[in-house]
Amino acid sequence: MKLWKQTLALCLTALLLLTACGKQEAPETPEAPEEEAITMQVGALKGPTAMGLAMLEGTEGDDPRYALTIGASADELTPGLLKGDLDVACVPANLAAVLYNQTEGDVVVLGINTLGVLYIVENGNAVQSMADLEGKTMVASGKGSTPEYALRYLLEQNGVNPDGGVIIDWKSEHSECVSALASGAATIAMLPQPFVTVAQGKMGELRTALDLTAEWDALDNGSALLTGVVVSTRDFVEAHPQAVADFLTDYAASVEAVNADPAAAAVKIGELGIVEAAVAEKALPACNIVCITGADMQEKLSGYLQVLFDAAPDSVGGAMPGDDFYYGV
Repeated sequence: MKLWKQTLALCLTALLLLTACGKQEAPETPEAPEEEAITMQVGALKGPTAMGLAMLEGTEGDDPRYALTIGASADELTPGLLKGDLDVACVPANLAAVLYNQTEGDVVVLGINTLGVLYIVENGNAVQSMADLEGKTMVASGKGSTPEYALRYLLEQNGVNPDGGVIIDWKSEHSECVSALASGAATIAMLPQPFVTVAQGKMGELRTALDLTAEWDALDNGSALLTGVVVSTRDFVEAHPQAVADFLTDYAASVEAVNADPAAAAVKIGELGIVEAAVAEKALPACNIVCITGADMQEKLSGYLQVLFDAAPDSVGGAMPGDDFYYGV
């Protein structure tokens, strides 16, 4: 009997211990600290690379989510980005790669914001294809930069020798090309938007002969002719992942709104000092404003940079960017 009572007591004790253990709550997982709300400083260049920002919500009020800075040249924006005065910036696609190499990978690209804005315009009807430029004389600007590399690549891919098959009179500014067309000194030119619209406003007979973006796409090489991208620094995207995600969502919505209603967007574009409203409204449908992110961004941008690198390695900073260049991939 005594042994039975001892055994019973031990069993009851064990049962109580098991019950107590069963009632213990699992330790709580500490919540990640909530990301502090900030006003993101956004820089962009006058012209198509900034137009997609025009309908960005959250730029007004006492505590805005975004503050916009519009610069006339990349030289105005780059120092601010590298010093941290700007959180994100819209810059030429090849400059993003140059900055990546110069900072040893501290600059990342968030998305493509503008596809090609280059066009061949003509006073006449002789040019219907890239091959038709064989033996012609044309004016262009952008020698030693992406317009030249893009034009050379497209000429070569269409069987035209860019060093002898066509005569290219390089001007220092787009406005010089417009003046040459207006004076009759030239009948064919390569121009970007919105200068195409400006030129056609002066010369009603000026015809858009070729869209170089469409010519590039026709090659079906997995890349795309690009103009602008959105970049940030690695420190910023790592410190503010939610702010970056929200910005890309808001930016995509702004691009959609700009493309859906060019008239309303043109008013905002004019107010921001990007381009005159009247010019913007006419030019917007041809400015190829987009918001491409992730794997699609990497495929298109890396292919484009490879073309530039093959033509002139210095145009992308001397080396192709690594995979860590592409945010969100």
